[in-house]
Amino acid sequence: MQQRKLGADGPLVGAIALGCMSFGGSYGETDEAESHRTLARALELGVTHLDTSNIYGNGRAEEVIGSFLKGKKGNFRIATKAGIEVGPPRGFDNSPQYLRECLEGSLRRLGLDHVDLFYIHRRDQSIPIEDVVGTLVRFKEEGKIGGIGFSEISPASLERATAVHPVMAVQNEYSLWTRLPELGLVQACARHGTALVAFSPLGRGMLADVLPDPARFHEKDFRRRNPRFNEPNFGFNREKIARFSTYAQGRGNSPSSLALAWVLARAPHIIPIPGTRSPKHLEQDAAGADIVLTQKDIEDIEAILPVGFAHGARYSDQQNIGPEGYG
Repeated sequence: MQQRKLGADGPLVGAIALGCMSFGGSYGETDEAESHRTLARALELGVTHLDTSNIYGNGRAEEVIGSFLKGKKGNFRIATKAGIEVGPPRGFDNSPQYLRECLEGSLRRLGLDHVDLFYIHRRDQSIPIEDVVGTLVRFKEEGKIGGIGFSEISPASLERATAVHPVMAVQNEYSLWTRLPELGLVQACARHGTALVAFSPLGRGMLADVLPDPARFHEKDFRRRNPRFNEPNFGFNREKIARFSTYAQGRGNSPSSLALAWVLARAPHIIPIPGTRSPKHLEQDAAGADIVLTQKDIEDIEAILPVGFAHGARYSDQQNIGPEGYG
């Protein structure tokens, strides 16, 4: 698999990474054995970057990864996140004491003494981002983390953070149906040598090979309360994306492979992290790194799914607590 750098001075990783949110049951019941098979297949495919968080399944996703690793990372480069207080009510805490407590817990569940990348999952607006960077730098100096990152921050916040210390990665939702990062974050990351790690690059399953059925969503499924998966929005979105699926299949590609190839083609510092706990789905995702798109291909894709095509907000009001606005 082609390689991309995780930040200007960071390690090389496979261009397609693996988001591990589903290992914690966020999209329904999970099976540890299947998750382990997915991790084993990831290594075979060259998918070497794992992304998780202390809140995915209240630590369950990290435990699943830890039981697979058994204290040895192998070729994986691992990132985890902290800063969200599990509610209700949901809150954010970026204090040194809380972040240290979270990091130590993550390392214990992973069975490691070091992670390659540690993100602030959501900013605590009561603490200046410069002070938060200072906390993360101390963790780095202690050898507990390799690089610092932020999730769902604005380009302006990235500017402030990098004035204190280089930021290895910023994580934000980015896909054919969520293109907000093009309003400054893609560009700011390029200026500062920061990787843009694109989560939900398959539109939370909408750009996968089989369109999801909201009627079958598990009670814990994040999408049950998401505007884009509720009618009438879902019907409009399904119609649009069905055309994309037909186009992909006509090219001999799976929809997920082509959607990921589109993300990779946007800029060389972007690393998508599709989430799955299925080896078969991971194989289709990884195939996206082998597709080379021409300018004509990109024009064709964007004629089918033009910027802003998605019906409904990407988060409900309750889900949109924490991400920084911009643009």
